[in-house]
Amino acid sequence: MVERLYLRNLVTFNTLELTFEQGLVVFSGPSGAGKSVLISAILAAFGYPVRSHAALCEVTVNKPVKLDHEAYELAETLVLRTLKKEKLRYFIDRQGISKKSLSDLFAPYIRYLSAREQGGMDSVALIGMIDRYLSGSDKSFKKLVKEYKKRFDTYRQKAAQLEKMNADEASLAERMEFARYEIEKIERIDPKPAEEEELLHVKRQLSRIDKVKAALDAANGIFAYEQHVEEVYRLLEKDASVFSETMNQLRADFEESEILADELAEVDVEEVLERLSALTSLKNRYGSIEEALAYKEQKQKELDSYTHIEQDKSMLEQFLQFEYTELMTLALRISALRKEAAKRLETILKGYLESLKLPPLTFVFDTVSLGEEGIDALGIEMNGSSVNTLSGGEFNRVRLALMAAALPQDGKRVEGVLILDEIDANVSGDESIAIAQMIEKLASVYQVFAISHQPHLASRAHQHILVTKDAEESSAKRLDEEGRIAEIARIISGEKPNEQALAFAKELRSTQLQQQ
Repeated sequence: MVERLYLRNLVTFNTLELTFEQGLVVFSGPSGAGKSVLISAILAAFGYPVRSHAALCEVTVNKPVKLDHEAYELAETLVLRTLKKEKLRYFIDRQGISKKSLSDLFAPYIRYLSAREQGGMDSVALIGMIDRYLSGSDKSFKKLVKEYKKRFDTYRQKAAQLEKMNADEASLAERMEFARYEIEKIERIDPKPAEEEELLHVKRQLSRIDKVKAALDAANGIFAYEQHVEEVYRLLEKDASVFSETMNQLRADFEESEILADELAEVDVEEVLERLSALTSLKNRYGSIEEALAYKEQKQKELDSYTHIEQDKSMLEQFLQFEYTELMTLALRISALRKEAAKRLETILKGYLESLKLPPLTFVFDTVSLGEEGIDALGIEMNGSSVNTLSGGEFNRVRLALMAAALPQDGKRVEGVLILDEIDANVSGDESIAIAQMIEKLASVYQVFAISHQPHLASRAHQHILVTKDAEESSAKRLDEEGRIAEIARIISGEKPNEQALAFAKELRSTQLQQQ
């Protein structure tokens, strides 16, 4: 429910503050005074696209019980604010919010109908109306639709996933072949960490082996003098242990060098050079041996994942086949219940349409491919013709009749606001009465804001607001009983109402007060 509207600098309005009640709120006044501008300000606060915005507009609303958003803390009473300076900004309780987020947040609770806008009777809207009608009286149907929508959403996501897999299937084989080629190329060389350093060391030793052998042959003569040196130490009565240890270490080093020379003699130099060349090619391509090994591991994981994709695709196809059967079963149950409800609604609508001087209507069901709404496509026919052939006035009357017929059967109020812009324009007296009765019925459930130029709707308002324009400045005020009678009389006969118009206005209000 909207409790308050405050605005500054909106077209011809300088400053305005209005408080609202539950039920039917009617805006009336001379043409061009600014009624539609005020309605636009309210719509803008909920993220509706409108052409003009106030410098500041605040709309205070009671938070619907189920209204929630993970990004915003929402109090029981919310203040929606639009602020226009260099650009238009939106706020909810001083928290900045995008226009789209704001619109999406309140879309289930704000409905706008304009005489100039012939929407709301497409298949999705009609199915939604029947579903709300059924959900109001059958909790199991509400759960059934919720289960279907949840499962269909999963089904649609999985179907899109399978479609992408099929689209990628051609390139998948190429990616698998490339991964195998890269893996095999590295495996043929089969590099080991630190292998290159060891081979380079061998290469350096091989380059010096001949010189090492020559040096060993020349140096081996040192051992022929070992005993003579030890004899000198003995004769001088000195300790020869250091010399003996040095000679033993030298003998061990010479023996080790001879063994290494023998081993190197058996090494295939060409094989070492070829191995180094292969390792160098890997380094040139991947940066280092370690990076080449890491790349091979990465490609192996990719290859494993491609294999898993084929397995996942098979499992996904099986899931979709099973889920399609389950969804079709649910959709058929939902469709059968909708068709039963449509027959009941046709009976209820017959009386409403008769009062509106319209023939009965028939709901026409077509079976379509499985979709978000099930397998139903829904249309309306009147006298065998589509609603597309109706005039604008007839179209609006049918919309009102549909909304009135689909009201919750328990009579409980709905957390929502219905905004009607001249929905009763250009109709006869009897039609005006019927429209006023239906809007009054809607106001027993919704809070209704209605712009009207008809006395019958104005007389039924729980709150009547007069919008006027003096020179270049517009204003709006809530009317008391005397003011209401005067305004209804003006609607009937013009700016200077006669006695008959005043008498009729008093009669309309008297009748309404008695009914209340």
